[in-house]
Amino acid sequence: MTRAKPPEIEDEVSELVAGVMPGAAVLRVSRLGPDEDDDGGATGKAIGYGVPLRIRVRRPDGAESDLCLHTAKPDEFGHDRRADRAANLLLAFDSFARIPRHVRALDVGAVLDDGRLASLRRSGEFYLVTEYVEGHVYADDLRRIARERALTDRDVARCEALARLCAEVHAVRQDGPATYRRAIRDLLGHGEGIFGLVDGYPVGVEMASPERLFRIEQRCLAWRWKLKGRGERLRRTHGDFHPFNVVFDRAGEPRLLDTSRGSAGEPADDVTCLSINYLFFALEAPGSWNGAFRTLWRTFFQTYLDVTGDRELFSVAAPFFAWRALVLCNPRWYPSIHASTRDALLGFVERVLDAPSFDPDEAEGLFS
Repeated sequence: MTRAKPPEIEDEVSELVAGVMPGAAVLRVSRLGPDEDDDGGATGKAIGYGVPLRIRVRRPDGAESDLCLHTAKPDEFGHDRRADRAANLLLAFDSFARIPRHVRALDVGAVLDDGRLASLRRSGEFYLVTEYVEGHVYADDLRRIARERALTDRDVARCEALARLCAEVHAVRQDGPATYRRAIRDLLGHGEGIFGLVDGYPVGVEMASPERLFRIEQRCLAWRWKLKGRGERLRRTHGDFHPFNVVFDRAGEPRLLDTSRGSAGEPADDVTCLSINYLFFALEAPGSWNGAFRTLWRTFFQTYLDVTGDRELFSVAAPFFAWRALVLCNPRWYPSIHASTRDALLGFVERVLDAPSFDPDEAEGLFS
């Protein structure tokens, strides 16, 4: 990660000024503290989100004026990732002009590896270039299993391989109580979390009334207070370990796509994200649980536990099952699922949220 050092930025301000104010000359650069009023008392700002620089310039007409260069620094208030800080600065650039009598935003950019400043003021949407993996997504395997209501030896072997891969991802322990708290906070409050998903439900979804979703939200909020202090469980995580983000390549090896949420959090996130799909596909294909998906459900959990020994996972899994079920039950993502499947999954979540600890045998009640 590139970390901006003020002296390097100060060396680059002349080029920056030339871009936003052609013909202007830099006279001096000084740093601005978070609150320079020694008499601020209780109103003084103890910390600042960035380290601004005041740039005195002489314009081409000879008049002098000032610019302010803002940078950002990490903190635990939602700015710990580089992407957070970039988002804040981009939002500021996009928003300042909307408010009357607000200072103008003249430029926004990034600090390059060599300390130079690169403007992004002409940018539109952002893009990402990745490798391409030839193969097929794991979801195709699950569709076939649901259709045929039977397993092959390869299906079981792939389930075991995914459990071991999940355990391999989680083998890296991380030290950061604030990072774990954020993961639990984002589980609920992020736009892609529980609150955002519930807000995204269309009106009139069968078996997902606003009252039912409200009660699920309430239960999940209570779970946040149970989990937010469990920072010792922080691990490297994939963050979106579902069957459409797993590709088996031509050699039959699993490859992962689209790690999310900073790749750090609670291991139960990944475990529930994949495993709940065995329930989902089984509910959509009556008769496939006994002959196929029950075996995958049990194999995945048992293999993961054999590798990690992490039985504490059952004491924290409930709200993560809720999160993933809310995705599967939302018709904006899965418009064709049966209302009975939605009702069964939400009922499963309600029972899991009400229990002190998750028991994988709870799944049997969905198919009895």
